[in-house]
Amino acid sequence: MQVAIHAGVAFTDEGQIFELFKANADLLKKNRITFMGFPAYRRQFRAALKSLKAGSEESIREVFLQNLANRGPVDRIVLSTPQFIGELPTAIMDGQFYPNAGRRIAYLGDVFEGMKVELFVALRNPGSFIPHVLMSLPDTDRRRILEETDLSSLSWLALIDNIRNFVPDVNITLWNDESSPLIQGYLARVIAGLPEDAALNQEYSLLSSLVSETGQQEIQTLMETKYAPNSSKLLADLGDIFEKYSLPEAVEEELDLPGWNHELIEAFTELYEQDLAILRKMPEIRFIAP
Repeated sequence: MQVAIHAGVAFTDEGQIFELFKANADLLKKNRITFMGFPAYRRQFRAALKSLKAGSEESIREVFLQNLANRGPVDRIVLSTPQFIGELPTAIMDGQFYPNAGRRIAYLGDVFEGMKVELFVALRNPGSFIPHVLMSLPDTDRRRILEETDLSSLSWLALIDNIRNFVPDVNITLWNDESSPLIQGYLARVIAGLPEDAALNQEYSLLSSLVSETGQQEIQTLMETKYAPNSSKLLADLGDIFEKYSLPEAVEEELDLPGWNHELIEAFTELYEQDLAILRKMPEIRFIAP
């Protein structure tokens, strides 16, 4: 059994890959792949992930496998929720992003002992991630974080180091969420373990939702050209369509955190790009990019 853990981070994907899986459920079933969102296994996992109580892994695994048996023959299962690496109040804590992520993924590794576990994580520009987290928390939690945390020191590198320290043998795949509209179909194939040339329904539904009607028509025309999935030519053409026809109201977001200005976002963007450059070069990390 292979277990693919799609673990956020928060405010990435927003269920888009899960919807793509649903649109291709017959293909996944044919390839003995199944997928679950958090509601399907919340009862077994939520309390355990909060306490990380040793000794509970076996009972959770038993119940989980019993439920899985009802889905027919399965070789690979995809579990999807950002709560695997931490619930939202822990997204910024102790001066880090998701400081409990490594322990939680290690716990899941014990739950799925004897199975091949892979971890898939989308990263997001801290310039937008941080204000989204803070504005989603109660006032007291937000004030505490702002008082205790040097926001400029927050880095995704620390998160990945944390996970690798606890689970050095788990394969980690990363991508930056900003690229997701161009590579969503490829991401779905990789996470599900499908062949790279597997045809997917609605592969560019996310990209199409972000561009004008003319852009949508050009995407459809491009699909009829029968490029190989994720070919450099296809991605370049899709990128051109996105740049030319993207809808400002669909791609621009309001960040309502007081004091969060354009200069801060630019500073975080520069640090983010530096982190991504480092992660792309790590031989033990698979980084997916257009």
